[in-house]
Amino acid sequence: MLRVQIESKISSRFSLQVDFTAPQGVTGILGASGCGKSLTLHCIAGLIHPKKGCISLQGTPWLDTEKRISVPVQRRKVGFLFQHYALFDSMTVAQNIAAPLRSLPREEQKRRTAQLVEQFQLAGLEKQYPHQLSGGQKQRTALARMLASQPKVALLDEPFSALDAALREGLQLELGQFLNQMKGPSILVSHDRDEIYRLCSHTLVMEQGRSVAFGPTKELFLRPTSPAVARLTGCKNIFTARYVSSHQVYLPQLDKVFTCTQTVPVDVTAVAIRAHDVSANCRENLVPVALRQAMEDPFFWSFSFHCAPDATLWWKVSKPALASSAPELPSHLSLPPEHLIPLRAD
Repeated sequence: MLRVQIESKISSRFSLQVDFTAPQGVTGILGASGCGKSLTLHCIAGLIHPKKGCISLQGTPWLDTEKRISVPVQRRKVGFLFQHYALFDSMTVAQNIAAPLRSLPREEQKRRTAQLVEQFQLAGLEKQYPHQLSGGQKQRTALARMLASQPKVALLDEPFSALDAALREGLQLELGQFLNQMKGPSILVSHDRDEIYRLCSHTLVMEQGRSVAFGPTKELFLRPTSPAVARLTGCKNIFTARYVSSHQVYLPQLDKVFTCTQTVPVDVTAVAIRAHDVSANCRENLVPVALRQAMEDPFFWSFSFHCAPDATLWWKVSKPALASSAPELPSHLSLPPEHLIPLRAD
């Protein structure tokens, strides 16, 4: 496992405070642009030196500021896949892949390169240059080069951001298979929650330089614990709340007491409900609504409603087969008790 506990003042306005332990497999770092995700990767790789903290792999320290330990970049054996792949433009596919193998005998370089060309489905492209490759071919070349040196940890910084939507999903599946074959942990940085959900067994959620939550990915999405985690995992409906009882909260924006199936903590500060969990059929926790905006996607309708002078309620509903128009809109919507999620302060 990879243990990361670091603090560093990056500028007068931004500090990094990160604490998590990545197990075997793929761990995601999820957060908005500028929250410190890439900086965290650079600290793990040794490209940036935190002011305070420790980083260790399987108990072996890479960084310990108290003991003045700082293992240099090349000795950490980290594989880094950058956002735009950082391939060498003047080198062919085969030469890019072989770049980390220069210390090996020539025959071993050829053998390992050929093996990786085959593994990453690059046969026939060995003599092509990066400008001649598609986005997917560039990514596979960069991944093959990263794995050529048999890294102990793989770090991936927004590896799909340069790809169009048609390519992205297939390559996510391929990348997930390759990373799960690695013996060490992998860290994937993204601001795309769907990407994180598909690929990562565990997720670190970051906001404004701080780690605000860490745990199994599906658990974080199903049961966010704070407004920041709810927001970053895609929940649009978040309301300020006050404790009433173990299963009731008062929502000032809606001026009403609501029932929750989940136990409400005394220090509750908000509740959340995902747009697809809002209901037109449930008769509990009803809210009067007036349409604000309707948006049509290929398979869903998304609606935003005024439900109070300073409150908006989002509702997402799947289209029935062959639907050609929006569903009839109700005058009231429900926040079903079983789907209300109590939240504590960030």
